[in-house]
Amino acid sequence: MTAPWDYLDYDDHEGLHFFRDRASGLTAVIAIHSTTLGPAAGGTRYWAYDDAELAVTDVLRLSRGMSYKNAMAGLPLGGGKAVILADGARGKSPELLAAFGRAVDSLGGRYVTAEDVGITLADMVAVREQTRFVSGLPAEGGAAGGDPGPFTAQGIFLGIEAAVRRRLKRDLDGVHVAIQGVGSVGGGLARRLAARGAKLTLADVHADRAARLAEELGGRAVAAADILRVESDVVSPNALGAILDEATIAGLSAPIVAGGANNQLETPADGGRLQARGIMYAPDYVINAGGIISVGVEYLGQGDRDAVEARIAAIPDRLNAIWDESDASGDSAAAVSDRMAQRLIGR
Repeated sequence: MTAPWDYLDYDDHEGLHFFRDRASGLTAVIAIHSTTLGPAAGGTRYWAYDDAELAVTDVLRLSRGMSYKNAMAGLPLGGGKAVILADGARGKSPELLAAFGRAVDSLGGRYVTAEDVGITLADMVAVREQTRFVSGLPAEGGAAGGDPGPFTAQGIFLGIEAAVRRRLKRDLDGVHVAIQGVGSVGGGLARRLAARGAKLTLADVHADRAARLAEELGGRAVAAADILRVESDVVSPNALGAILDEATIAGLSAPIVAGGANNQLETPADGGRLQARGIMYAPDYVINAGGIISVGVEYLGQGDRDAVEARIAAIPDRLNAIWDESDASGDSAAAVSDRMAQRLIGR
């Protein structure tokens, strides 16, 4: 297996921790990128990887993205991430979640976990039985907490609105948005856009889910393989990452890319490719920060739901600051955003 520091995305991580529990079937990796600003916070992804090296690459990229995301969101949190390698034969059992909770607890608070792809609110409740270093738990009344997905969708919606106003000089009524991935985040985004009169084209690896939501919202569904090539005003990736590469960028017809998927660019050079084609890009870890804002405010005890929403409302200002510097410098929005985040965490 490749040594951790030989991975392209290692980036001087503070820690890379591997866990196995044979009794429950747990195989997990927790990456801590930076604790400069506070404990490393980031969700847990439950996913069936083709091999272990892909899982390590994913957790390294995601944890670095969380350092940048938390810094740009103004949260006193560092960046970390966990992946649990899904085993179809055994599934996500209570025993596996308990073993994972013990793994998180063994890091003594340097890593704080929450929901991500494949992990539910109920799963986090189960993990909480083994460790206090967990957030995204059920909330009552106006308290901060609960499923971070709707908060992520809210921030992406506001970011798309800001991009449309800046680039297209119009509001969302009649704007055509092509959404890739209509799960918790993408589906919530679609409903918000439809309520503002946007025209929607939807796609998902679960084609029936996209078809049902398209029927509900008066949009249309296309095959997952076709969504990035749809002629639209905005392409919004809200599934897995590394979907913007040399080939897919060449096939884009939309003038704006703004979505919630983490690590949308396959390589740093792809930010420049978007810039060269004149496509406005909303850096993913800035526009999709709503969920970690909710999780962070909850964990740190820094306010209620109103405080969460006030922080999310600042996402368009952050995006506009990035686009302003990009316009002034000629550098891509992705490069500008990375520089801003790196300054904040002292990298």
